[in-house]
Amino acid sequence: MDPFLTSVLSNIGLFSFLALSAWLLLIGGEISFGQQAYFAIGAYASGIASAVWGWPFAVALALGTALGAGIGALVAWPAARLSGVHYAIATLAFAELTRASLNVFRYQRDIDGYLTGPDGANGFRDIRWVYEAGIAPGTYLAIIATLLLLVIVLIWLAARLNVMAQLRMVGEDPILAGMQGIRVLRWKIGAAAAAGGVAGLGGALFAHMATYVEPAQFSVMTGVHAVAYGLIGGLGTAIGPLLGVLIDVGLLESLRSLAAYRMIVFGGLVAIILILRPRGILDETLVTKVRSWARR
Repeated sequence: MDPFLTSVLSNIGLFSFLALSAWLLLIGGEISFGQQAYFAIGAYASGIASAVWGWPFAVALALGTALGAGIGALVAWPAARLSGVHYAIATLAFAELTRASLNVFRYQRDIDGYLTGPDGANGFRDIRWVYEAGIAPGTYLAIIATLLLLVIVLIWLAARLNVMAQLRMVGEDPILAGMQGIRVLRWKIGAAAAAGGVAGLGGALFAHMATYVEPAQFSVMTGVHAVAYGLIGGLGTAIGPLLGVLIDVGLLESLRSLAAYRMIVFGGLVAIILILRPRGILDETLVTKVRSWARR
């Protein structure tokens, strides 16, 4: 496969984890501008596990995912009592706190004669497990795609078990959901934990593909894009945020002529879609119609 195409597809896959993370919270009725924090936590934690501690790749991924989920739940425990713009500001504040902390976080050990590990604002280099293991870019793309498919399957299973329907009820009207016996706070914390875990897994995969991460990569705009992917692609299905990533990273990144105007085009696209389709391209109405046609 062409190296450029492999790179673009890998980036689409990686940012799809971040998009799905923000989408899970949107379904629960909250906007988070801080999912990049869990992406960063997963990246740093898994990088330390494999590059500094010498843990196996799979265990490093599991650590990044678990930390993302655990910290997501801890942050949501007080934040879930907020709503609307207050929740969004709280998540943004946590993300900026995380980025500022990574700017001063230093933890290095001598590995084969080289200091390896996070070095504050200088970043974290030599996360080289994938390359030392001889895994080709195409193979790593297959790993990303497989894990992304696994996440989508888990969301599909949750929908089959009526979990997503209850989360949507919480998002649509938490007071009415509470009156029907749904424990709203638990659902919001659970959604935040799941979202944090998905973002943490994406960050872990990102760190091992890039071999280098730094705090500046996890800026506010990363979180804004994560939310925008779901709003563009649609809230009706987990495929929606993936469509948003495909439009931004796939289409706009591929069209070199638009490279200098990418943010202008992307911002204009978000505005137009929100005006014409407030719930995104694949909103609940369209998804319901497609499912009805499929049954027929």
